[in-house]
Amino acid sequence: MPQTLPSLNALRVFESASRHLSFSKAAEELHVTPAAVSHQVKSLEEHLGVPLFHRLNRGLALTDAAIAGLPYLQKGFCAVTKAVERMRGGEESTMVAVEAAPSFTAEWLVPRLPRFALAHPDIDLRIAASVEQLDNSSSGTDVRSVFRAGGVDVAVRFGHGEYAGCRTDRLFRVAAVPLCSPGLLDGAHPLREPADLRHHTLLHDETPYDGHPGWADWLSAAGVTGVSVARGVHFNSVSLSLQAAVEGQGVALGIEALAAEEIAEGRLVAPFDFRMKLKSAYYLLSLEETADVPRVAAFRSWILDEAQRFRAEFPEP
Repeated sequence: MPQTLPSLNALRVFESASRHLSFSKAAEELHVTPAAVSHQVKSLEEHLGVPLFHRLNRGLALTDAAIAGLPYLQKGFCAVTKAVERMRGGEESTMVAVEAAPSFTAEWLVPRLPRFALAHPDIDLRIAASVEQLDNSSSGTDVRSVFRAGGVDVAVRFGHGEYAGCRTDRLFRVAAVPLCSPGLLDGAHPLREPADLRHHTLLHDETPYDGHPGWADWLSAAGVTGVSVARGVHFNSVSLSLQAAVEGQGVALGIEALAAEEIAEGRLVAPFDFRMKLKSAYYLLSLEETADVPRVAAFRSWILDEAQRFRAEFPEP
C-alpha cells in the first residue's frame, strides 16, 4: 500500500528549521512559538521513523536523512510558490528561472548577467546552480522532470545534446587544457613542454559527470609518458582547482571556456598548444511548450548571442 505523506505544515516547519538550524528562528519566521516548531518536527520524525536533527548544546545539526531529503523538499516548495504566483497572474510572469551546472554558472554565466539586466530591465532572473545539469548516465534523470520539479524555465546542460521533449541549442564545444599561473613558466622547472609536468603538482577536478576530462586522458592524447597521475591535489569542484592554479599551487586540467576570464586577465595561462577536444558540449534547453513564451524567448536569444560572441573570442576546438 502507498505510504501516506506527512502534513504539509510539518514539512514547512522542518524546512524553515533546517535553513536556520534553530527552532526559535524558524518560529519567528513562521509566527509561531518555538514549542510549536519543536512539536511539528517531532511529529514529522515520528511519521518518518527517523531523526531529522541532532540536538546539540549550541544549536541543531541535520542528520543524514534530513540532508538527503531537504534539497527535494525545497525544490517542491519553490515549485508550489511559483505555481500559486502564476495562477494569481502576479509578478512571477516577469521571472525567468535558470538552472546550470555550478562551474558554468560561476565562471561563465554570472560575469555576463549585467548585460542581460541592461538589455531587459523588465525581466527578473532566478539563477540556480545544480549538478543535475551535468549529464550522468548512471543517474537516469529525466530532463523534463528536473524542469518541472524545480520550476525551471531554461537550463544550460553539459552533455551529449539529445534531450527528448526539449528545445535544444548548442552554445559551444569545449576543450580540456592544462592551466597554470604565469609564474610556473619560469623558475627551476619551467613549463616548456608537456613532459615538464613531472616536476609539478597536478591539480585534479573530480566532479562526477559523463565525459569528464582527466589527466590520464589528456596525457595519453598528448602522447606524454612518465608523468604520474596518482599524485597531486584532488578537488570536487573545477572552480577550486582553478583557484589553486591561480595561486601557483600546481597545474590544473580545466575546460578552457570556464577559465576564459582568468586567461583574459593573465591570471592563468595555457603553457602548451595541445587542446583535447571533448565529446560533450554546453547546450541551452527549454521545454518545447514554453520555449516561445516572450520572457523565456528573450533570455534564449540573449544567451545565444553571448555564446556567439564568446565563440568569436575563443574558437571552438
